[in-house]
Amino acid sequence: MKEMKKFLAFLFMTTIFIIAGCSAKQNGAGNVSGVFNGTGQGIHGDVKVAVTLTNGKITDVSVVSHNETPNISDAAIQNIPKNIVKYQSLAVDTVSGATVTSNAILNAAEAALAESGANVAFFKNAVKKAAAKKKAVTKKADVVIVGAGGAGLAAAVSAKQAGASVIIVEKMPSVGGSTIISGGQYNAFDPGRQHKIQIRKGNLDAINRYINAEPANDLHKELIEKVKAQLKEYNDSKATYTFDSAEFHALQTFEGGDRVGNLELVYQLTQGAQESVGWLESIGVGVQEFVGMVTGSMWPRTHQFEKPLMTGPIEAYMAYLNGAKDCEILLSTKADELIIKDGKVTGIKASSVSEDYTLLAEKGVVLATGGFARNPELIAKYDIHWGGLDGLGSTNHMGATGDGIIMAQAAGANLVGMEWIQLLPVGNPETGGMSGNISINAANQLFINLEGKRFVAEDERRDNLTRALLAQPERKMFILHDAHEYTSGDVKNDFNETIDELVAKGLVVKADTIRGLAEKMGVNPDNLVKSIEEYNEAVDGKIKDPLNKKVMDKRFDKAPFYAGIRVPTIHHTMGGVAIDKDARVLDASGKAIPGLYAAGEVTGGIHGSNRLGGNALPDTVVFGKIAGASAASAK
Repeated sequence: MKEMKKFLAFLFMTTIFIIAGCSAKQNGAGNVSGVFNGTGQGIHGDVKVAVTLTNGKITDVSVVSHNETPNISDAAIQNIPKNIVKYQSLAVDTVSGATVTSNAILNAAEAALAESGANVAFFKNAVKKAAAKKKAVTKKADVVIVGAGGAGLAAAVSAKQAGASVIIVEKMPSVGGSTIISGGQYNAFDPGRQHKIQIRKGNLDAINRYINAEPANDLHKELIEKVKAQLKEYNDSKATYTFDSAEFHALQTFEGGDRVGNLELVYQLTQGAQESVGWLESIGVGVQEFVGMVTGSMWPRTHQFEKPLMTGPIEAYMAYLNGAKDCEILLSTKADELIIKDGKVTGIKASSVSEDYTLLAEKGVVLATGGFARNPELIAKYDIHWGGLDGLGSTNHMGATGDGIIMAQAAGANLVGMEWIQLLPVGNPETGGMSGNISINAANQLFINLEGKRFVAEDERRDNLTRALLAQPERKMFILHDAHEYTSGDVKNDFNETIDELVAKGLVVKADTIRGLAEKMGVNPDNLVKSIEEYNEAVDGKIKDPLNKKVMDKRFDKAPFYAGIRVPTIHHTMGGVAIDKDARVLDASGKAIPGLYAAGEVTGGIHGSNRLGGNALPDTVVFGKIAGASAASAK
């Protein structure tokens, strides 16, 4: 009996130790210490993370290596690791605007914990956050800017150059807005670069529709006469370089928007675009020498920056502002309302997780909050031309919800053109964004439907391109390019993705023959061969293009050939706050609201019913500069 009691006691103690050991495993990583590594899939490849455990507690998380896009991914790389350590959990919030990078870090950290032998499920417990007591904070500056996208940062640099102190409020955790995730296409007349590019004489015929049009007003007539004179001088000189001018750019923008836009603002945009290329270079922005033609731009005047996307200009803005005195940027801080005193806008109310701000502007407030493409309620309210936009994705960042428009309207601002919503025909089928888009030069790209046929002139306006796509089977198409554009596998698209990467991911198919490409696309090979043969004959001038493409460059005949699937997506909202030439916000009677200025996609009345591809970025720079200078001088 005594031996039996000893045995039972031993069995009891052993069970306790086993349970205790299991419990330690279930509650985390036990007493494990060490550094463990994991990998997650980012936008541009592997994101490698090292997790340090000390006696079962996460004491450090570090992103060891990555190829994510600077500025866009920065907030995720900085904040996700810190929050994992702070909350001892993988269930932390992802960073808005950097969701893919956030998930890559979290997946990599999870893999590292699994390598340690930890109970990964324990580290997925929901994060409990104590409600923070907000602190009331009042700040003053000459100029308060709402939004740190392209227009807001351009306004800030301009205001600083005018000697003003500046506070910038940005509701997202990083700067850049929709600007930094755009393809970086920048339309501008630029004789220094355009004169290096030969033009096909047949392309000049496209100018006739603009110079033979019936003028809408005196300024329209003046621009037509100027372009006629410029074209005569060009032809008399027997020039062969690409013809262009700020006036021709204005005519195309005005007509491209169905004459709905304010031509004075349009002309201001195209003149300013030319000047702003030099201004960007003066603050350190590298601009490529090549000038191409982005989808829907209508003419070869599209610049690209040396750094991917719009990271070059955004980094240059930030370098300038970080080196300036009396300039503060409040991230993750949302502007809630405008402060109005005696009919003048004198500041804003804003809020963050821990602060309620009163930000007073001695001279002016600039609204640069972007459009409303990510606000389904506003899209549904104002869409009267498309119908059925539910379910479409958007190329805009998640913060593009029309905040500035709503605040301005509450202050008496007039809204113009709100019904004009631009769709883009080159959206990513999964995300609605523009990643994976192989389009480089509209003069050389082909649009092919699921039957293997061309269905629209690829140099058309974006609204016409998208309407044509919406009428195709499954509302899908392929964009085709050959080795004239993708001269090697290392050539990148406008979103910093090499063509080899896109092929490896299955987003693009590649073949050395047209029939081989058709097989990989899953389209009728006879139709594709016929379509391309017909296109090449048009390029050679043997026939007129059946779809009336006007700007053509090279034959589609240089292997390897590439094709990427695309769908329609919501891209740009042309309507917004009415402004004058000084970027002052106007009320319903056309009078400027004292102290209030606006720039970028938050404004309306510039692009009309349709925005030319490549015109949005110069809009942010030109009117951002004007708004910043006007606010600094309290104009």
